[in-house]
Amino acid sequence: MGANEPTVTDIRSAEEALALFDRLPAARVAEITTGRWRGEELHTGHSLDGVLGASGWYGKQFDGPDSVHPLLFTAGGAVFPVDPRRVPLALAGRVPLSGVRAMRKMLPILRPALRTHAPTARLREVEYRGVTSAGMIYDHLPIIDHFRRADEHTLLGVMDLRGLAEPYFFVLRRETRLRSPRNRTTVADPGPAPPAPH
Repeated sequence: MGANEPTVTDIRSAEEALALFDRLPAARVAEITTGRWRGEELHTGHSLDGVLGASGWYGKQFDGPDSVHPLLFTAGGAVFPVDPRRVPLALAGRVPLSGVRAMRKMLPILRPALRTHAPTARLREVEYRGVTSAGMIYDHLPIIDHFRRADEHTLLGVMDLRGLAEPYFFVLRRETRLRSPRNRTTVADPGPAPPAPH
């Protein structure tokens, strides 16, 4: 991009976000399967603006093309993967943010019912808006998140949800501090430690 062209931090509308998305290069699956990515919303005036942040959303985890956690949440200092089928997505944008924040306070209690250890999405090269790039396909929901590479450690994403009239944009930033011996991050919060032997 040119020096005067907007970046993800400059975006203020869906039109600007879409124009930037179309200018960015493709993100390849092999380049982004490096573990955990921290997410943030890109406020464009969408009806869902503010919902993810208020809900306790943390980001996504890409451990391999077939090993993807599309929804990481945080509560009580722990980061954990959530089964998307257990999240009331139909209510997003309809419940006021104050109600979403109230539900977030219940995450520590609801965590055992919401969390999953099994991957619930896949990464594939998908053509979208004329460019073949990494796309995250949910296993059980009509959603594909499409990604373009903003820089080496940043992705611009757009959620393609069946029935959603306007595109919903977000940003993912690669985390590099949590590495396993195989150069892959592991999902945080492994659960309570087993009791010590007597």
